[in-house]
Amino acid sequence: HCALFDSGSPLFLSPSLQNQTTVQWYSAFTLHQINALQTGPIFAHNLVNPSTAMGEIMEQQLIDTIKKGLSDGSLIPYLGAQALTGSVNTQNDEPIPADSDSLILAMNGGKPMAPKLMYEFPRAAMNQELKRGRTFVTRFFNKLYGETEWTRAPLHNWIKSVKPACVIDINRDLQLQQSYNDTPHNLMIGIARLGGTDFRYKLYHYDGTQYTEITNEQADPSLPLLLKPMGSPQPEANYIASDADYVDYITELMGGFGVPKFFKEYRKEKQYLLLGLRLTRDTERMVLADLVYGHASEGGWAVIPGATDKEKRFCKNKLGIEVIDMPLAEFMSAFGVDIPEPMEA
Repeated sequence: HCALFDSGSPLFLSPSLQNQTTVQWYSAFTLHQINALQTGPIFAHNLVNPSTAMGEIMEQQLIDTIKKGLSDGSLIPYLGAQALTGSVNTQNDEPIPADSDSLILAMNGGKPMAPKLMYEFPRAAMNQELKRGRTFVTRFFNKLYGETEWTRAPLHNWIKSVKPACVIDINRDLQLQQSYNDTPHNLMIGIARLGGTDFRYKLYHYDGTQYTEITNEQADPSLPLLLKPMGSPQPEANYIASDADYVDYITELMGGFGVPKFFKEYRKEKQYLLLGLRLTRDTERMVLADLVYGHASEGGWAVIPGATDKEKRFCKNKLGIEVIDMPLAEFMSAFGVDIPEPMEA
């Protein structure tokens, strides 16, 4: 039998209906459904069973659409904490801290903080900043990401091989820059609460050997653009970490001062592929919504296993993004990327 899915209802082609006219009709219907995939939901709402032959065709259609978007620059990867899954300390094999809980534990010597501070890393970082000074948080990230040696995350090896024209990475490590260390590019690093500038970012040009700070006017928009809005140790250590940092950065981001002018033009009508990002906190949702402002009406895809109703509503209603409810490792395996099961840091 051949099973077709239309609005969630299976239609079976019985042997008694397998005459030439009927088969031609169902074939045309199938092609129509497949052609509609570029704009319609694919994995969302369980309309497709990937275990069926039809599901495999639909899955391949999605993969091909994503590959094409990455190739022609119409699709921008947006990396969250789980994009670093598989990266471990070269000395002790401990996973790299990236999500909120693991960062808090790393910052506090492996010990949990009060429940109200464990809610979100920016809140915990604000607490430590008030107690120990702002430089404490900077030193923490410099040691964690600038001085500690980590193995490469499988997803970043994929980024290195694909070389998208633009990547947004809200992690603070160096693996994205390392993925483009053989390619000239522009790099944006987010900053907050710094005087002497109207902007909340610094812009750098990489010539294949070193970074040089540049102005908007000096930037070559034809080069790949890497955005690290939450900061990074190199080429110059700056971080968005505490509540006060986020308030300042998001305020200026909403006002148009958080990203380069040429990126504001480039991002118009673009789609996004959200990888390893949870959207259960206001901070992540606000940063995302403002960074992708001007996105295409069909905003792209978000790989979120066990997505909450709030995450689904935000993606669909705010950004026009389809949620793919499956583990990141399972999704990336379709692109030949082997991501291990995430471990607790």
